[in-house]
Amino acid sequence: MQREHFQEIPDRSSNISTSFMWGWDSSQTSELPSGMRVCSLEEEEVDWENIPQELLSSLGHPRRPPRKRQKSTGNDKDFVIVHSPKLNQKSFPDVPWDFLPDELLLGIFSYLCLPELLQVSGVCKRWYSLAFDESLWHSLDLTGKNLHPDVIGRLLSIGVIAFRCPRSYMDQPLVEHFSTFRVKHMDLSNAVIDVITLQGILSQCSKLQNLSLEGLQLSDPIVNNLAHNSNLARLNLSGCFGFTESALMTLLSSCSRLDELNLSWCYDFTEKHVQVAVAHVSETITQLNLSGYRNSLRRSDVSILVRRCPNLVHLDLSDSVMLKNDCCQEFHQLNYLQHLSLSRCYDIIPETLLELGKIPTLKTLQVFGIVPDSTLQLLKEALPHLRINCSYFTTIARPTIGKKKQEMWGIKCRLRLYKSRCL
Repeated sequence: MQREHFQEIPDRSSNISTSFMWGWDSSQTSELPSGMRVCSLEEEEVDWENIPQELLSSLGHPRRPPRKRQKSTGNDKDFVIVHSPKLNQKSFPDVPWDFLPDELLLGIFSYLCLPELLQVSGVCKRWYSLAFDESLWHSLDLTGKNLHPDVIGRLLSIGVIAFRCPRSYMDQPLVEHFSTFRVKHMDLSNAVIDVITLQGILSQCSKLQNLSLEGLQLSDPIVNNLAHNSNLARLNLSGCFGFTESALMTLLSSCSRLDELNLSWCYDFTEKHVQVAVAHVSETITQLNLSGYRNSLRRSDVSILVRRCPNLVHLDLSDSVMLKNDCCQEFHQLNYLQHLSLSRCYDIIPETLLELGKIPTLKTLQVFGIVPDSTLQLLKEALPHLRINCSYFTTIARPTIGKKKQEMWGIKCRLRLYKSRCL
């Protein structure tokens, strides 16, 4: 039977008296903490001359480094604790920044926020060039700032793909001429921007996939420029104004890949605008918002829309007071309809809504203003499989939804002016 030794070893790392009881078994050396070995004093030193030369060469040195021994304080002195030598960090010389390759510096710069990145760009010409490398400027957020349009043009010309700049102020004309931008996702919602400046920015965009210009004044040249973005999938023009039905027709006819379109509450829309929107909207549309046209949207328009866009999943026709009960029959033809909003369509009576509950795919129904509170509970009980009046605001083509205020269409911009460590 192998002999066991129990040794109490004091902890010298602090003034607090602590001890550890170790059960020693000569065959269980792997149980000791890393960096610590146990050896017998009676055992002779290993003869390194008998170790194969291949092993010596793999170790990198011909001799074992000196070991520091700490004797135990007990009566049995057969064993000692051996500490492996620590690496001396001073043996590694400092590498000058100039010797670091560009790839490594770019990796370091990728951890910097926007103010820090702008600071390091002033160190030298090389760092300036690296700090404005397009790989670092994939996404940019300048929400709510006073910005010179030429600065925006320079930043977008670097190669920004996702650009978020809502509620910003750009009231000066765009002076410089820039090459075509690579931006694919852009949010300028409710920004204060001159029409000429906006036209200058959008005229350089031809690869847009997601765009929000909510609340902005537009023009026919701006809308015609948007028609050059053949890959446009989401377009939010809610509350926009200043363009004719002819420009709208050009836009909708050219953007044949639209999936989400928000044309709600464009307050200068005429009946012709609405008819053009219904007749030329892309057949690929799955989410459409045409709310806010009180006296312009009629059942005939709904019939055309349903036939043209059979893949509609989310449809918002709120505040269309010209819609009557008979229009609800049209919605039964939509085989994929899940979300329907008819809020404040006052001529639709609650009894008609029960028929909408028979649409097998329908999940939510917004009918604010047309169902009194006393009737709403009865309607919910009659249609338990539907969520009724569960959302006040539309999400169609909107870049920011709910609490995700720093994202646009699920994209979180890396470069922002404000971060906690940059304040």
